[in-house]
Amino acid sequence: MNTIPKNFGMIGVAGYIAVRHLKAIKDTGNNLLACLDKFDSVGLIDSYFPESDFFVEFERFDRHFDKLKRTGTKIDYVSICSPNYLHDSHIRFALRHKAEAICEKPIVLNPWNIDALQEIENETGHRVYTILQLRLHPRILELREKIMNSPKNKVHDIDLTYITSRGNWYNISWKGDIHKSGGVATNIGVHFFDMLGWIFGSTKTNIVHLSEQNKAAGYLELENARIRWFLSLDYNDIPKSLKESGKRTYRSITIDGEEVEFSEGFADLHTLTYSEILAGNGYGLQDAKQSVETVYTIRNAKPVGVKGEYHPMLKII
Repeated sequence: MNTIPKNFGMIGVAGYIAVRHLKAIKDTGNNLLACLDKFDSVGLIDSYFPESDFFVEFERFDRHFDKLKRTGTKIDYVSICSPNYLHDSHIRFALRHKAEAICEKPIVLNPWNIDALQEIENETGHRVYTILQLRLHPRILELREKIMNSPKNKVHDIDLTYITSRGNWYNISWKGDIHKSGGVATNIGVHFFDMLGWIFGSTKTNIVHLSEQNKAAGYLELENARIRWFLSLDYNDIPKSLKESGKRTYRSITIDGEEVEFSEGFADLHTLTYSEILAGNGYGLQDAKQSVETVYTIRNAKPVGVKGEYHPMLKII
């Protein structure tokens, strides 16, 4: 907890994930002075920072930052919860205003954007942090410790399955535009790929078997893992037994045939992430690079079809 509260700005305050950032800023004892979103349905701000200034136009938000600076009020951090394709621009905005950036994942869509932002970090002396909250999940920390203590040359067999149903709105929104979201593997898979790379090492092979607007599948080989993965937004892919119980999401990770259970424990991971960042221990550009490279390759790969080491779900969809 900080003894001197920091001043925050936020871009994308009407977004789905923004409430976790609002809670994290409040729970760590800091202030939100100004926030921006093109949509004005942001009554949730009242539960956290009712005194925060709110803008629907970027130009006025930018001018307000300049006004605060000239009257002696410094914005220390800018939290970025905007659509994926705008992250790069909004990070640059934060750094230009001599603030640290805290950006949701994917931090950027293209690997070369990370290199360019690194240059701006070096020029400004300000940092770019990202939200890699699975690295702070207690169960994932236990798993990493277990893998770190296993024989160094052991290669583990992993099946990753994540199906999170989305309605018709999804493809109409920016999330359904691959140029804005990066596609399904980026939008719902990047945090899993980051977690797996963090635990099992650098990428050796990246093959895509299926790539559609609402689902994707492939084979990823890391230093210490062979991973068959399947990601879907299609309700029809949910196992029948779960549909009958009213479930619309299915998540499974098996390692060497053993299920890894981590469905609980997500509630305060953003707050914990903010605490680490404020203490100078947050994850930055280079930490995010491998997962950005992974999903970029998936997005641009030509699918090879159902052959080789493919995910079992491809037999039944």
